[in-house]
Amino acid sequence: MKLEERIKELIAIGASVTANCQPCLQYHVDKAMENGANEQEVKEAIEVAKMVRKGAAAKMDKFAEGIAPSAVGSAVSSGGCGCSS
Repeated sequence: MKLEERIKELIAIGASVTANCQPCLQYHVDKAMENGANEQEVKEAIEVAKMVRKGAAAKMDKFAEGIAPSAVGSAVSSGGCGCSS
């Protein structure tokens, strides 16, 4: 079974919100509408994504509060995740 384009674009809307990518969100909202999504479906996709993002942020906040400074130091000295500050 293959997902229809409307569903793929609704998923992409959710991914765009969780990735905090405004240009992506605008693009995928437009594509979803072009592929038959209605305004309510787009709003629901955005709301679900916001709940996912909020949950992930809360988990990260809790993790960050409990992280040991020695663990942070070892991540930095080993190259960490590659983020630059």
